[in-house]
Amino acid sequence: MYTRRTFLAQSAKATAGSCLFANQLSSAPKDAEHTPDLKFPTTPKERICIASYPFREFISGPDAKAAMPMDLKDFAAHAKEKFGVDKIEPWSGHFPSTDPKYIEQFRLTVDRAQCYIVNIAVDGESSPYAADSAQRAKAVDFSKRWVDIAAAINSPSIRTNMPAPSDSAPDLNRAADSLRRVADYAAEKRVLVNLENDNPVSEDPFFIVRVIEKVNNPWLHALPDFANTLASAKDPEHAYAGVDAMFAHAYSICHVKDAETKKDGQLIKVDLARSFASLQKHGYKGYCSMEWDRPGDPYEGTTSLIKATVQMLR
Repeated sequence: MYTRRTFLAQSAKATAGSCLFANQLSSAPKDAEHTPDLKFPTTPKERICIASYPFREFISGPDAKAAMPMDLKDFAAHAKEKFGVDKIEPWSGHFPSTDPKYIEQFRLTVDRAQCYIVNIAVDGESSPYAADSAQRAKAVDFSKRWVDIAAAINSPSIRTNMPAPSDSAPDLNRAADSLRRVADYAAEKRVLVNLENDNPVSEDPFFIVRVIEKVNNPWLHALPDFANTLASAKDPEHAYAGVDAMFAHAYSICHVKDAETKKDGQLIKVDLARSFASLQKHGYKGYCSMEWDRPGDPYEGTTSLIKATVQMLR
C-alpha cells in the first residue's frame, strides 16, 4: 500500500534540484523546534511552479470551456509535459471533490507523475474578521479543513483568503484572533498558512502585514502577488510599496504576473524588475508561482512568465 510514509521515504532519494520540502516538514522529529524549515532549490527553473488558476477554461470546474476539460489530478503531469516544471499550485475551485477517496487519488496521481505541490490557493466565502462570530467560526473551520487536505496531499502550505464581510470594515483584532487559531492548528499539522493581497479592501497588503505581525506565528506568512494591488490601487506606489512590505514577511511562495486587467478593462503592466528587486532585497528564497491572469493564451503567457522569471532570478 502506498502511504504517506512511503512517499517521504522516496522523497529522500530525490535528486538535488527536486522539491523536498514535504520530507523536510513531515519527517521532523517531534522534539525539534516547532518552526518551519523548508529547504528550497537554488536553481532559478527549479524555483518555479505552475498555478492551475490561469488554466480554468481547460480544467473541470465552474469556468471550464474546453470540450473535454482535464481533471485537476492530471494537471501536474500536464504542466510538466507543457512547461518542463514539476511543481504546481492547485486552486481550491478546481477540486471536484474533497472527500478522502478523491484526495488520495489526487495525491497518488501527482506522485506517479514525479511532481510536487507547493501550495493550495484556497478561496472561502466567510470572513475571519466579520462582526458576526458565527461567520468568523466558519472562516476558521474552512481554513482548518484545507490545512488537513494540504497535509493529506503533502502540500507544505495553503493560501487562505480574507473576503470582505457585509457587516464590518477590516478589523485587525478579529482577523488576528481568527488567523491565530488557524496558524496554531496548522503548526500542529506542519502546514504553512499564507495570506495574499487579493481583495483591495480586506486584503490590502499593509493590512495583511499588520495581521501577520499581530499574530506573530512562524506558520503564518505573506504571499505577495505582483499585480493584484496594482490593478485595484489608484496609486501605483501604494501597490509596489505594499508588495515590498509583504516580501519582508514572505517565506515559501509568491505569485508572478506581468500584467492584469482592471475592472474597467484597462491593462495594467507590472514593472517586473522592480517587483523582483523587492524579492531580492528581502532575501526571499521560496517559490515563484506563474499566474498568468489577463486576456490571451495562458500557455503562451505562462511560457513567457517562466522565461522572464528565470532571467530575473539569476
